[in-house]
Amino acid sequence: MLRFLTAGESHGPSLTAILDGIPAGLPLTTDIINKELARRQQGYGSGGRMKIEKDTVQILGGVMAGETTGAPIALLVQNDDHVKWKGKAIEPMTAPRPGHADLTGAVKYGYKDLRPALERASARETTMRVAAGAVCKHFLNQFGIIVGGYVKSIGGVEAQFDGINYQSRFDAAESSDVRCPDESSAEKMRAEIEKAIHGKNTLGGVLEIVALNLPVGLGSFAQWDNRLEAKLALAVMSVQAIKGVEIGDAFENAKRLGTQAHDPINLIPNSQSLIRNSNRAGGIEGGISNGQPIVIRAAMKPIATTLLPQPTVDLASGAESPTKYERSDFCPVPRAVPILESMVAFVLADALLEKLGGDSMNEIKPRFESLRKATLEDLPMDNIPHVFWE
Repeated sequence: MLRFLTAGESHGPSLTAILDGIPAGLPLTTDIINKELARRQQGYGSGGRMKIEKDTVQILGGVMAGETTGAPIALLVQNDDHVKWKGKAIEPMTAPRPGHADLTGAVKYGYKDLRPALERASARETTMRVAAGAVCKHFLNQFGIIVGGYVKSIGGVEAQFDGINYQSRFDAAESSDVRCPDESSAEKMRAEIEKAIHGKNTLGGVLEIVALNLPVGLGSFAQWDNRLEAKLALAVMSVQAIKGVEIGDAFENAKRLGTQAHDPINLIPNSQSLIRNSNRAGGIEGGISNGQPIVIRAAMKPIATTLLPQPTVDLASGAESPTKYERSDFCPVPRAVPILESMVAFVLADALLEKLGGDSMNEIKPRFESLRKATLEDLPMDNIPHVFWE
């Protein structure tokens, strides 16, 4: 139902995206997208590039008179840094950096210089993921669905915010330069980042992305590639430097007994509504959303570009040599929050459109209101034996 493509290089003239499948009638302005682009550029531990680029979007298609038309939405962001590269001979890049796509890209595509791999594999590409994701988040908001995120850990510092509801976590994270809702942990995270900067090194961490107010029934168990957690895992793992993902308490559940790992189903007193008093499953059961918050944790490795040189081999001379530094973040984790939010929002918007169908917001909204809910009234059982196979 929904798809997007991005194009452009880190230091090329511009970055572009085409988002296809957004229904007609969604109010949309550049301000909505620019707000998310600005969030992507904020975070303690970011590198010098963020002082150069002031990303703003141009909408080149799919929106007229302030509303989507149902046609593909074309988005463009200029690279302000391009002027320093245009028309100039660039020093050859022949020593691949461990942990980057430099070597693998050269082997795959047969490059005579490593820079084409760097230019496209760079996380600069996530600018357009955030632009497209901003539209998806805005679409979900029309149905009361909220996607937010925050930093759970950086390096060896792990935040503790049990008892704080998710919306409060989102709000507190946005007032923190490390996007951590717990200020005491945030201070320790800043100190860790500062140590890494002085040591000419980099830091990774764990991010938590949460979707609230989703209906029951998004995704499917009928085919492997329609399972909602599979689609979410793919989207999250596609982001640069993300090397691990879990839904709910996946890794802790692996240590528990079955009776301790699941979410008992109860009735709300004096009601026909089913309720869960825990969310160990992270909002998804059998590949389908169950109405609980969808909780995703992603592990982001330290960026491989370090001021402290690492051993490599210069492919031009054939000799072992140290890596050369390319401008980068010291800790990308805070800036990754809106990127992962965008990818999660894209998957959920696609799943919602698949569930509802329709070409315009006027068609879709009534269908959303009539969705079946987890209530006894919406789950009539005939309670008689059935012969399922003759």
